[in-house]
Amino acid sequence: MPESVSGAAPAGAGKPPAVTTRTEARERAARNRRLVVYGARVAVLLAFLGLWEVCARTDVIDPFNFSQPSRIWDQIWQWVTHGTAQGSLGEQIGYTLYEALAGWVIGVIGGVLLGIALGRIRFLADVFGPYIKVLNAIPRIVLAPIFLIWFGLGPASKVASAVVLVFFPVFFNAFQGAREVDRNLVANARILGADNRRVTLQVVIPAATTWIFTSLHVSFGFALIGAIVGEYIGATKGLGLLVAAAQGTFNAAGVYAAMTILAVVALLTEGLLTFAEKKLFRWKPADAGDGR
Repeated sequence: MPESVSGAAPAGAGKPPAVTTRTEARERAARNRRLVVYGARVAVLLAFLGLWEVCARTDVIDPFNFSQPSRIWDQIWQWVTHGTAQGSLGEQIGYTLYEALAGWVIGVIGGVLLGIALGRIRFLADVFGPYIKVLNAIPRIVLAPIFLIWFGLGPASKVASAVVLVFFPVFFNAFQGAREVDRNLVANARILGADNRRVTLQVVIPAATTWIFTSLHVSFGFALIGAIVGEYIGATKGLGLLVAAAQGTFNAAGVYAAMTILAVVALLTEGLLTFAEKKLFRWKPADAGDGR
């Protein structure tokens, strides 16, 4: 009996290391793939910038109109070290971020509340649906001059522009998420005695959260666009004003520099949203094709 026990132990003890080895191999392959993806992204960017610089220096393209990466970097460095005509670069970025964040928060809250309400209450959807479709059909960028007339050159007009750009994608996703809730879940909740308020708070909203988060990634970019367009039309501070001022002096490097700073800000906020989404949706299986 002792011999059989001692003989069986190694066979059973050999399985966990094999499973661990396969898990480590999968993690190593995923890590290597991420490194390859990041390396390819950097290579594409460097190749693009290098080709742009060479074409500008050899007069294949006009450096006055198209500028070149070295001049753009010099412009950014000048803004960082000496500031802009409107104040420090950090102040311009903070001003634009404040307008974009304020408009984004207001637009998201309004879009989620109305989207869930109309998705849950068919009567409201039938009444307000045509009006929302008409408003959504209006090119919302053209509202920026109207907001400038209503609210002046201050941040309120830019916040309003950001709100109208953010509201509709969030609204339609929240509306669709509320409509796509599994009816069996709703029926089971009602069997357990849940009223309409509890069904909405404990079943519908959690089920629609994935839809809502999908719209958040896109909508923050729209908020930045609303703030920038509003500042470009008329403002006292902000990145949009830097673009307008650079354009007014035919400073192509200044225009591209402001666009570069805006792109970096957008990428950072996108990263924060992705991080928050992964923390909230740990249960969600990772996408096999996700290179992030």
